[in-house]
Amino acid sequence: MFASSSTSKSASPSASPVRSAAVVNAEIRALWARAGSALSSAEQERYQRLLVEWAAAVRADVVEAA
Repeated sequence: MFASSSTSKSASPSASPVRSAAVVNAEIRALWARAGSALSSAEQERYQRLLVEWAAAVRADVVEAA
């Protein structure tokens, strides 16, 4: 009866908090460091997702500062 209500919050990706721009930037830098001068197709997809996440984090920082 109560078990089903406790699992729904963590299942949604939008429920997770936004990571800071610095954390995402560090992950982007690490991705490039591992890849060298060129990204594979999978790494390019990961890079694009990280860029979107980084932009969201920057926007969140600007809104919070205002």
